[in-house]
Amino acid sequence: MRMEEQWWKGELAADIHQTLRMKELKLPVYKAHSPQIGMRRYFTDLLTVLSSRCNLCPTARHLAVYLLDLFMDHYDITVKQLQVISIACLLLASKFEEKEDRVPKLEQLNNLAYMCNVNVVLNKKDLLKMELLLLENFNWNLCLPTPAHYIDYYLFASVGEKDLHNGWPITSLTKVKAFMEKYAYYFLDFSVQDYAFLNFRPSLIAAACVCASRICMQISPSWTTQLQLITCYSWEHLAQCIEMMLIYYENDVKEASKVKKQITLQQQVVGSANHQGTTQVLFQQSSYHPLAQHSTALSQFQSPVQDLCSAYRDSLQAHRRSSLLSGSASTSLHSYSALQASLQPSVQTLPIQGPITMQVAIATEPRHCISMAYGSSYFSGHHTYTPGCFDR
Repeated sequence: MRMEEQWWKGELAADIHQTLRMKELKLPVYKAHSPQIGMRRYFTDLLTVLSSRCNLCPTARHLAVYLLDLFMDHYDITVKQLQVISIACLLLASKFEEKEDRVPKLEQLNNLAYMCNVNVVLNKKDLLKMELLLLENFNWNLCLPTPAHYIDYYLFASVGEKDLHNGWPITSLTKVKAFMEKYAYYFLDFSVQDYAFLNFRPSLIAAACVCASRICMQISPSWTTQLQLITCYSWEHLAQCIEMMLIYYENDVKEASKVKKQITLQQQVVGSANHQGTTQVLFQQSSYHPLAQHSTALSQFQSPVQDLCSAYRDSLQAHRRSSLLSGSASTSLHSYSALQASLQPSVQTLPIQGPITMQVAIATEPRHCISMAYGSSYFSGHHTYTPGCFDR
């Protein structure tokens, strides 16, 4: 059905709409009897991806899915045959709805099918046979209205100047209509994913998409007199279909919120891991070893702050024992008061000539290191240290 662009704005819009409404009264009844109905969602997604890659219009995509639904409903087909049939349906729909230069070529379809992991290589002869089989099955009549054929006509009157948004007058009809179009096509995509919507007429599904969009955008009233006159549907006619769409919408929002929380949690875990990794790097052993004779104690660090204090305690006590054994009378002992005087709240005054990485770590986290140091028994009043370990 090749129509002029934006036919819904022309003088013949009402006549075209009326013709479509008469055509949909003659559509075959969908019974959902296909043995492969469980794979319908897969083939629907496949046709959606292929049509998007080929930049086909929504009417071509929806017609391709509808052709596949009707054909599957009448025949028991193998999965491999369904792959060929689905691509043939897309090709027929694009030839019927698109201009000739926009119809996908055989090579392009094969490449896209390979990208979609479809283990089928089409040739011209087999594809022509499949197209003829489909056309004979539909009595050479592809003028089958889908919700996509009505949606633009209904969207053209979807928002009026007297409508309210959150109880306030609409300041920009252009912006609201742009968002309305996005919402309507969002619900239109939902309708093609579930075969339960095939129980409704295509025009009713399109009208329900507009009404559900107005509800989500909090535009009142939800259904206007003008829309009722254009679509010939009242709120009572649309209620069941709208309810199904809003349920899908609510589930989709919950799923999106769940995914967002998972992503946020993963980012927090990665950030925490990076922070721990940075702390470990800051406290790792440096290539500079002023306490080379005690490298064994330094190599056994487990907890950065606590084991750092332990290493210093061992090194200081070792210095004390060596000085006492040497009998040097000039070596004096400092009590806790002397040591506490040297440890001021500012860690930078601590004259430790230790590894550079340790000094950076203490400076970057002074509160944590100071509290750990003062709370440790290694710096209590029960221990005395030689002045040389802080003065060297």
